[in-house]
Amino acid sequence: MNPTRREFVKVAMGAAAAGGLAMRVKANDPPASDRPTDKPSANPGKAKADKPLKLLILGGTAFLGPEVVEAATSRGHTITLFNRGKTRPTLFPGLEKLHGDRDPDKGDGLKALKDRRFDAVIDTSGYYPRHVRASAELLAPGVDQYVFISSISVYKRNDKPGSDESAELSTIADPTVESMGSQSENYGPLKALCEQAAEKAMPGRVTNIRPGYIVGPGDWSGRFNYWPLRIEKSGGGGQEVLAPGKPEDPIQVIDVRDLGEWIIHCIENRTIGVFNACGPKDRLTWGKVLDDCKAATKSDAKLEWVDPAFLEKHGKPGDYFPIWLNPHGETAGFHSWSNKRAVAKGLRFRPLGSTIVDLLAWYKALEPDKQARFVAGISRERELELLKLWNERTEPG
Repeated sequence: MNPTRREFVKVAMGAAAAGGLAMRVKANDPPASDRPTDKPSANPGKAKADKPLKLLILGGTAFLGPEVVEAATSRGHTITLFNRGKTRPTLFPGLEKLHGDRDPDKGDGLKALKDRRFDAVIDTSGYYPRHVRASAELLAPGVDQYVFISSISVYKRNDKPGSDESAELSTIADPTVESMGSQSENYGPLKALCEQAAEKAMPGRVTNIRPGYIVGPGDWSGRFNYWPLRIEKSGGGGQEVLAPGKPEDPIQVIDVRDLGEWIIHCIENRTIGVFNACGPKDRLTWGKVLDDCKAATKSDAKLEWVDPAFLEKHGKPGDYFPIWLNPHGETAGFHSWSNKRAVAKGLRFRPLGSTIVDLLAWYKALEPDKQARFVAGISRERELELLKLWNERTEPG
């Protein structure tokens, strides 16, 4: 039995919403070498900030956190990490590390943070409002700014292209629930509640950043990785690669390094408010993304653009084209969120081709047995099945 359209959308949206969580689940203490660099380094191309700051990161050892560390230390700031000490504990040996738990009721909880003073805190690991409320309330007397890394998934609707930060937020029947749900349906509403918890604890001092898909070197989710790797492996002889939708369909992604640098920029400039951290600045299309993948991999793969209605009709459980969402109906606006407010406050983007080249270099430097862990998406065998069905349907006669 084929999935209904609503089930098809639900699976895709669940995969999108669970972005940060998926990275957290997959990050089962991989060695430090699984990221591009294993220690913060003073980037000679980066000017030092006028005023060195003391910054606290709640988390800091997964995908985004290390890039925030890199951006901060290259500007001359001092970083302290607070986490459980379980995910890559050997990462950044020169930084101060405080151990505890985001849940104040577990073990020593947040005790290590008591009476500490920081210029700003960056919360990269807040998923439940009770946890965020506890950390924000505890730190409020000694912190000037609380930067919460939220998600574009906080919005209730995704059907209107060009929506901005004023769009209606998702809600949840039980705001005390501490589970993402079977399809990650609670992820967005809980992130929205986390934003509100931080703002209530530190009114007028919170920066809520709502990224879309975060991509680039070190991406453990494997989602964007799927596309250049599938195109590269299908190159030679002009083999077909299934591309859902049309070349002009929109897509929004942001390089993890651009996001990390902008977070520090927001702190240095005391930027307060709510921001959609989606990229790039101007409209990006799937055709451009996949052409950049072909260029980076020197592939002559043939892109076969397949109608979303066909994929819905013939889809099976587990069919998943990472990051792609139907640009019509319920998800028409998911890849078209307005980022004007963030761009006006200094958010900048490197060329996507550069991101793809650096991503491939990182991936190929991994141990072969680890590479499979960092690629999501439909199998090549299933992709070929769908291509066969599509070609049989569309061939003349």
